Amino acid sequence: MAQHRTGVRALTAGTLEEVARVDTGSGANWQEQTPDGSHVVVSAREPSHTNYRIDADRDAETFGEVTGELDRTDEGSRGDTDGPGPCDVTIHPDGEYAYVPDLFGDTLTVLSIDPFEIETQIDVEPVVADAAAPWMATIAPDGETMLVEHNEGDNGTESIWDVSDPANPSERGRLTTDDGLGSGALTSEIGPDSETGYVFTPGSNDVSVIDLAAGTVTDRLDLGGSAFVGTWNPSKTSLYVPVQTNDEVAVIDHAAGEIGERIDVGPSPYGATAATVRPATDSASTMAVALARLGIAASTAETTYCIGKCACGHTLATDQ
Repeated sequence: MAQHRTGVRALTAGTLEEVARVDTGSGANWQEQTPDGSHVVVSAREPSHTNYRIDADRDAETFGEVTGELDRTDEGSRGDTDGPGPCDVTIHPDGEYAYVPDLFGDTLTVLSIDPFEIETQIDVEPVVADAAAPWMATIAPDGETMLVEHNEGDNGTESIWDVSDPANPSERGRLTTDDGLGSGALTSEIGPDSETGYVFTPGSNDVSVIDLAAGTVTDRLDLGGSAFVGTWNPSKTSLYVPVQTNDEVAVIDHAAGEIGERIDVGPSPYGATAATVRPATDSASTMAVALARLGIAASTAETTYCIGKCACGHTLATDQ
């Protein structure tokens, strides 16, 4: 699914045709699909402060419909917001629980997917500032460990969680810049072996490499520019990192633990998704790509684009 102006929509992989749409009342939405493909869980931040479960089974009569909704505006918050600010969502490999960092609530919320309800909620304590501000999260493929990024203090922090008991996660430790973490921890990915974490730290123009078992920073991969996210290739051997300020994608070789190559992709890349299906192309889409390489907007679509810092906690730009 993709984000649109006030919600999310489902697109076919081959043609990018819209087949479903859900209005969440928010322009800031994060989502993930359950491992069996049956549901999509959405975190809609302010003003909605709501989590949704959407039917993702294309063969179901209720495909694309909301099958569960949790209005969380009555929960505690920090600052001027009316709710906890559910940010990211990451789903345990067993498909039974989803984890939601709450930016303004300073909590980690565990959602039971079926029934769709709050299983437990954990207060997250700060370590370098007055607020922990958890905002993004990534769970390891083996379901044992989870990384959470925090917009905490001036440089951000990174927590490591034990999720071996999926309904009752516990924080194992918090990494700061004093531990070698790069500045501005924003998002993360975890290697296919569930042993290595990659934290994108645009404040220092690098990727912090974390040994998940030891809970230590083992390396910093210099990107030479600012990057906010990364995506694995389908075989999980390479991690593709759009470097926005360099107009390129840096390719991290997971086995070698280093940047193997750099790919010129045109102006200001800031997000990427790898898939096994290539969308169909036509003359219009080819022209759009050519114009984009020249920095010229050629679309009036209602997708909400965030220009600059594209992650939970940052302000989304208006429609382009």
